[in-house]
Amino acid sequence: MGSRGTRPGTAGRARDTGVDGKHMQIGEVAARTELSLRTIRHYEETGLVIPSARSQGGFRLYTETDVARLMVIRRMKPLGFTLEQMRDLLDATDRLDSGDALDAGEREALLERVRTYERAAAEQVEKLRVQLARAEDFAATLGARLEQSAPTARA
Repeated sequence: MGSRGTRPGTAGRARDTGVDGKHMQIGEVAARTELSLRTIRHYEETGLVIPSARSQGGFRLYTETDVARLMVIRRMKPLGFTLEQMRDLLDATDRLDSGDALDAGEREALLERVRTYERAAAEQVEKLRVQLARAEDFAATLGARLEQSAPTARA
């Protein structure tokens, strides 16, 4: 299997090859993440997720770590985060998870970046809850209107 370039913050460390040490092809990853092949390729082109390896035939090969990374992206997207924000959060978590020695100030700065995204996500979730409540109210109003306008059955 071929090697791959490293993402920022991952230089010099071995890549996780999944729970059972196997690599997955893009189709399996797409099925597991519920993302299209095109979307996964787009995230590769933008540098958000880079396949951990390539097969001898040149097929992209992914690990559990890559799948977890795609799931972070998938969860951020509906909350309105930009690709740059996704990249920033993934960089922060990569650095925190790298096992590299971080001084206390750098570690705290990285944790604060993650906290900022957590707060932004919580705010977006609350906004979505309000929108959902309004949508449910609207649907119920329409349903009630239809019930009132429906012809009554005659006995």
